[in-house]
Amino acid sequence: MGNCNLEMIDEIIVDQDVDLSIENLGPCRIDTPLQKDDPCCYVSDEMRISLRLSAEYLKECKQKGKPFPTLELAGPRAKIYFDPSKTRAAIVTCGGLCPGINDVIRSIVFTLYFSYGIRYIFGIRYGLQGFIPRYKHELMELNPDVVSNIHELGGTILGTSRGPQPIEEIVDALERLNIHLLFMIGGDGTFRAAKKIKEEIKNRRLKISVVAVPKTIDNDIYFISKTFGFDTSVEMACQAIRCAHTEAIAAPNGIGLVKVMGRYSGFIAAAATLARKEVNFCLIPEDDFDLEGPKGLLAVLEKRLQARKHAVIVVAEGAGQKYVQPEKPQYDASGNLKLGDIGKFLKEKINDYFAKKNTEIYLRYIDPSYIIRSVPAIVDDRIYCGFLGQYAVHAAMAGKTGLMVSYINDRFVHVPLQAAITKRKQVNLKSRFWQSVLESTGQPSLKN
Repeated sequence: MGNCNLEMIDEIIVDQDVDLSIENLGPCRIDTPLQKDDPCCYVSDEMRISLRLSAEYLKECKQKGKPFPTLELAGPRAKIYFDPSKTRAAIVTCGGLCPGINDVIRSIVFTLYFSYGIRYIFGIRYGLQGFIPRYKHELMELNPDVVSNIHELGGTILGTSRGPQPIEEIVDALERLNIHLLFMIGGDGTFRAAKKIKEEIKNRRLKISVVAVPKTIDNDIYFISKTFGFDTSVEMACQAIRCAHTEAIAAPNGIGLVKVMGRYSGFIAAAATLARKEVNFCLIPEDDFDLEGPKGLLAVLEKRLQARKHAVIVVAEGAGQKYVQPEKPQYDASGNLKLGDIGKFLKEKINDYFAKKNTEIYLRYIDPSYIIRSVPAIVDDRIYCGFLGQYAVHAAMAGKTGLMVSYINDRFVHVPLQAAITKRKQVNLKSRFWQSVLESTGQPSLKN
């Protein structure tokens, strides 16, 4: 799937006990309306894929006779739980924008409408706010005519919002609307909300399936090889790097500085660095660096300029936060730490450093962050989003709940929401992937 499916993408190694069982609303007794004569087109709950285990955990499993963890295979079932003629579905998008959201919405609607014959499909406007009466956001009725061309647009036609909303009021709205299938497109915070919604539904003994589709361009969700929008983000970051390099080589002591997204995980910066070999320094949140001192960034940058007369620096937004975080941390509506602007900080520090040395430099700073997340998806992501939407519908119609649709080990699978929020996926500094980045840039350790 896609041209960024490198070793970094699949480096998900299980190192502890995690419950990977999928919850079902009840037995499936209804014949699927899918027109598939070949029984091989269907999958069963017994079909599972194995996961990569750390050496220590593999040894523990063998010693204690524990079964190796496996994931349930995604795909259409021959028998389904919900009666399509009586089923109503809702789709909501939460959190920040990301290339491909509209593609996922379109895929879900098309699969519900054409594959299962479901006619009542609603879009919830502006994230979880759309469930809450006091916001007065109207529903959007979705059908193939409404969504047929939305994949050509960036953003989300449903709108989005951040921040928690009362779970009880959300489930109240689901009851009032008589919703049976809820599709939630979002990241870590959305998954935590989806888990609480699923639990409240269960407490009320309702029969509503909650299925999540992972959305974050940072590619930092656990138990998934690659999140949609990541390939598009890397492609857009590469364009910014190309421009930065062009600017840098156009003048003596030219420096191109590019800031890309990546709050806690530097996958975009690292992948774009590998794709564009002109990068000389790649700074990510996982790899701490010093600014001052003989081995710090400024001194090493000076040596680079003396040797080659130009340099390109790519920095993830979450890198070097020790330099830009205020004494009293601030948080956004979703509870995420507000990051200091490492890009502008580096720009000022680099200019000051060389000014004190009476060395003339030409620094060009590029921050394409909001352009990256707002563009339509490229072809690879569009194909990927189509599959994610289809598999989400198949899971929901089979009465499965409290899960995200994932792609791992070259297969689409079901992952419990609890497992998905267990930890954050980050660049492994001991991996071959990160070593390849260091080989590409030639940068030494930037710590004294």
